[in-house]
Amino acid sequence: MNTTLTSAALLGGISATRLVAIVRGNDGGAAARAALAALGEGFRFVEIALTTPDALGAIAAVRAAAPEGCYVGAGTVLTAHDVADVAEAGGQFIVTPSLASSIEEAVRLELPVLAGAFTPSESYEAMNRGATAVKLFPASVGGPGYLKAVRDPFPGIPFIAVGGVGLNEAESYWDAGAVGVGLGGPLFGDAASGGDLEPVRERARAFVELASGYAAVPAARP
Repeated sequence: MNTTLTSAALLGGISATRLVAIVRGNDGGAAARAALAALGEGFRFVEIALTTPDALGAIAAVRAAAPEGCYVGAGTVLTAHDVADVAEAGGQFIVTPSLASSIEEAVRLELPVLAGAFTPSESYEAMNRGATAVKLFPASVGGPGYLKAVRDPFPGIPFIAVGGVGLNEAESYWDAGAVGVGLGGPLFGDAASGGDLEPVRERARAFVELASGYAAVPAARP
């Protein structure tokens, strides 16, 4: 697995694949297995939420076993201490649910950040603090129309739609201008808490196929 991930490489990779997997559960070992199942089916970027028990151990395990060209980060990263823990575990990017103090610390350590924001002001502030992209969260509250409205005055801000995005919604967010979507429950179900991995693999293949088909016909998209 690659050892480093720059902000440009993270943004370029998400823009190309359009997908980020989000693992959150109550079992670190199961979370690691779920993450690796998604990576094995074509996902390249996965975050493991720090609210998952032994999330740092799961991050280290995924980092050691992930296919070449795949990357593992940490979600729900809130403090400078969290950032230090993630870096020590081998996490290659961080994701926040808000404008947390972890953003500046991650930037200082040259860890790319997907910073959580919802309003136009928060989105602008996230980028001003050095975020690689804005995680529009929770995206389902406003839907694709809200994303488009927030994007209109900030065409240079890369947005990733997260929260309530499933297979039936992903294309609408891409059409609205999202560079990618973050997929938690609609991808993993209960796998990160010990559930069956086969449905994860099936859903991962469906998401990858959808994204590949979308990218193959850019002229057909507004």
